[in-house]
Amino acid sequence: MARPRLVGLNHIALEVGDIDEALEFYGRIFEFELRGRGGRMAFIDMGDQFIALAAGRTQEPDRHRHLGLVVDDKEGARRALQEAGVDVQPRGSVDFRDPWGNHIQVVEYGEIQFTKADHVLRGMGLEDLEKSEQALEELRAKGLT
Repeated sequence: MARPRLVGLNHIALEVGDIDEALEFYGRIFEFELRGRGGRMAFIDMGDQFIALAAGRTQEPDRHRHLGLVVDDKEGARRALQEAGVDVQPRGSVDFRDPWGNHIQVVEYGEIQFTKADHVLRGMGLEDLEKSEQALEELRAKGLT
């Protein structure tokens, strides 16, 4: 029997202490639209994907488990984190922990093989994003260009 193939991620759920505090925190770092709220959850839109914030985190901070977020401007994210008083390296990778211990890694769209369909980028107002030659080479090697 054939097994189903992984296609992508629809959403990720992050446990936080308080939804309003989490929306305020992430709103200081990233520009986003709220997809909706319900009960003890809020949904941050990322075009054809979303982050579900769920209230009630009680576990210790993440050690190796982390979430990689793709942005249009990694250095802009670093500056926003620094302005918000979040501990982040002055150069190189952009990794941080939110106030609830979620480990977040920020990468730039142009530098990685992750892609969004052209119509999704247009709908998000990001139609001018371009890939680096290295990212294009990775995509070509997989037959994805």
